[in-house]
Amino acid sequence: MDILYEDNHLLIVHKLCGEIVQGDKTGDEPMVEVLKRYLKEKFSKPGNVFLGVVHRLDRPVSGLVVFARTSKALTRMNELFRKGEVQKTYWAIVPYRQHILTDGTMVSLHHWLTRNEQKNISRAYEHEVPNSKEARLDYQMLNHTDRYALLQVTLHTGRHHQIRCQLAKVGLPIKGDLKYGAPRSNPDGGIALIARRICFVHPVSKQPIDIVARTPHDSLWEALTNHTSTS
Repeated sequence: MDILYEDNHLLIVHKLCGEIVQGDKTGDEPMVEVLKRYLKEKFSKPGNVFLGVVHRLDRPVSGLVVFARTSKALTRMNELFRKGEVQKTYWAIVPYRQHILTDGTMVSLHHWLTRNEQKNISRAYEHEVPNSKEARLDYQMLNHTDRYALLQVTLHTGRHHQIRCQLAKVGLPIKGDLKYGAPRSNPDGGIALIARRICFVHPVSKQPIDIVARTPHDSLWEALTNHTSTS
């Protein structure tokens, strides 16, 4: 993982696919513990180091994750997320379906999602059903090859597996995402979804923060992102 932003209040880190943000039943070491150790060693801190998890990314997803170094920053970042004042942009590679996708056209998806915690999967419905939560996102196609398309996705809600589930619902499963209908896995075991950009006003300094993550170094990502803007 790469630290892309660091000050006395926040860390913004590029998570690799396969890394976990917080501990889970696998027992693998999570990013939060690795970063605590990094801070402890860098600043020679005695005792425990505080590091708050502001938000999470699924294990097979790569990209930007924000951590808070103080309880004040954590509380304020949580409030920014709650108010929708953090803009998160994702890039996803999906099958190129010419009858669905049009260059540059913004498409809004509105579903109701239910979550099966035992199977760790969500399901999207066109209408409200019992125990469902509203899910909204926008996407547009930035580029495509004969087989694949690059989508830019903006979330308006933060639901479990939301992008993966909603795109699959409309016939656009993310490349490598076997759980949501992709025909085969990716060589690295991840899925072709990146938390590409995050923008917000710093909760303490009030300065604008705008961080962009790099894309993977492989031929498909390079073909789809060549001459593509980060906006």
